[in-house]
Amino acid sequence: MRVEINADDYGLTRGVTDGIIKAHREGCVTSTTLMMNGLSVEYAVEQAKKNHELKVGLHLVLTWGKPILNNNTSLIQSNGNFKYTSSYRNMAPPLLEDVEKEWRAQLEAFRKTGLTLNHIDSHHHIHAWPPLVGVILKLAKEYEVPVRYADSLKDYPDICWTEKLWTEFYQDGVTDNLFEQLKKENVLSVEVMTHPGFVDEDLIENSSYLYTREKEVELLCEMRVPEWVQLK
Repeated sequence: MRVEINADDYGLTRGVTDGIIKAHREGCVTSTTLMMNGLSVEYAVEQAKKNHELKVGLHLVLTWGKPILNNNTSLIQSNGNFKYTSSYRNMAPPLLEDVEKEWRAQLEAFRKTGLTLNHIDSHHHIHAWPPLVGVILKLAKEYEVPVRYADSLKDYPDICWTEKLWTEFYQDGVTDNLFEQLKKENVLSVEVMTHPGFVDEDLIENSSYLYTREKEVELLCEMRVPEWVQLK
């Protein structure tokens, strides 16, 4: 089984970035996805260029912080932050043309880093929101990059990075029996979504998912990878 262990939120804060790098260098994290509107993007890019085996993708954002473009008024609230939150499914969908413009700007900002774009996913899985599927399909094909699997994308296996997304390594599911659980899955490829990181002041101010990130770092560094796993 091909297993991709991806760390979300790269560049969100310096502490998160350091935790991801540690979980890669000393553990089993194989890839990460960069938030282009994060608080520590330049530092994250510098660290990625020092760790050439770490694959870096783009963590598309529409539900946290400020947009790359500041003229898409349909996406933002009065303070300039995105108006969408993790509860976006209860909100009216945005103008698709504005979403495409913003995500294209995030893709282009990633390109300017000089890093190779490995894949695309999104903060709070908003790329998989059915109203936005057409946008992500268009961008994935144009930029020739695979996208994180979601049920809303199951009819487009040609653009999906893996056959399945494992989301259980989160909160109370952060345990050391990850590979035992994965072995039960009847798929050839799976992505494990993780959120390792060290808690710093910026993270406390911007996220509700805190000290379990440090537990993730610890476990991802301690886990032994079974022989049946093709860790890519």
